[in-house]
Amino acid sequence: MNIKRREFLATCGLATLATQIPTLTAQGKPSLNTIRKPPRLQAGDTVGLIAPASIVDAKDIEAAQKSISQLGLKVKLGKHILDRYGYLAGKDSDRAHDVNLMFSDRTIKAIIPMRGGWGCNRILPLLNYSLIRSHPKIIIGYSDITTLLLAINARSQMITFHGPVATSTWNQFTVDYFKRILFNAEAVTMQNLNPNEVRMEIIAPGKARGKLVGGNLSVLSAMVGSPYLPSWNKSILFVEEIGEDVYRIDRMLTQLKTAGILNQIAGFIFGQCTKCNLGDEPSFTLMQVLQQHILPLGIPAWYGSMIGHIKDKFTLPIGVEVEINAELGTIRMLESAVSLV
Repeated sequence: MNIKRREFLATCGLATLATQIPTLTAQGKPSLNTIRKPPRLQAGDTVGLIAPASIVDAKDIEAAQKSISQLGLKVKLGKHILDRYGYLAGKDSDRAHDVNLMFSDRTIKAIIPMRGGWGCNRILPLLNYSLIRSHPKIIIGYSDITTLLLAINARSQMITFHGPVATSTWNQFTVDYFKRILFNAEAVTMQNLNPNEVRMEIIAPGKARGKLVGGNLSVLSAMVGSPYLPSWNKSILFVEEIGEDVYRIDRMLTQLKTAGILNQIAGFIFGQCTKCNLGDEPSFTLMQVLQQHILPLGIPAWYGSMIGHIKDKFTLPIGVEVEINAELGTIRMLESAVSLV
């Protein structure tokens, strides 16, 4: 039977994937060969709020709108932001539609998910990565939003940002890094505000340069084996976690090791492991587990950076070249993460 190609793809459920295949140059090479930087934010710009993962309440939206407006930004809500579908903020197709629509909407200059939780992994095949690359704009978040940040960075070849979600605490520390990187287009050096309040432990001293990549450890490990992860070659890997026993951290790092990821990286940062416990006795400590996995790699590494489920957060540009210093606990951007136009 003679079936048109478009109908065949739709029949197989591959229509969305067809839009994600890079076009070829005259030499037959993929055209997605350069990373795109989204335009910087300016006062008066409109930010899109979406719920790509777990359910949000109207009161959360009200509080988020207030926080975002205090940054000098306007707010536009996603069509399905208050939807409910089991424990998800709407059906997969609707949540994906809000992501795609926000990127195509020329009035929107940045996209801030309301919260994480769970659900972003389910919508990855439904995102239009070619559309996203054609309309580069800031997308920022953490926790389950890690999925979107890594997939868009990998498939759309665009800088994404690990930082606050709309319901985060927008305090002075968080806002300062957010504005310097996303408004002022600065190449900043990130360092803990008060080392005495945030425990920092050197795993291995030294400096390293590479592309900054990472996010929530459990979300990242759940993506291993999928086509939505960026290259790890000579990258600086950062991770964070919440509410996991040490043996689970061990299990997830082991997965990254056996998948061949850890032996490719040039540096390692474990931000914060918030509310992580030893679990059943006997147990290794978290630092013992980190040393077991990271020390054999012979790369600079430390634990204790302002990354994760904490009030004070860095804004980390995924895909930007950085230099880290494990003894000082610094992440120095070697270029701006946003464009000036």
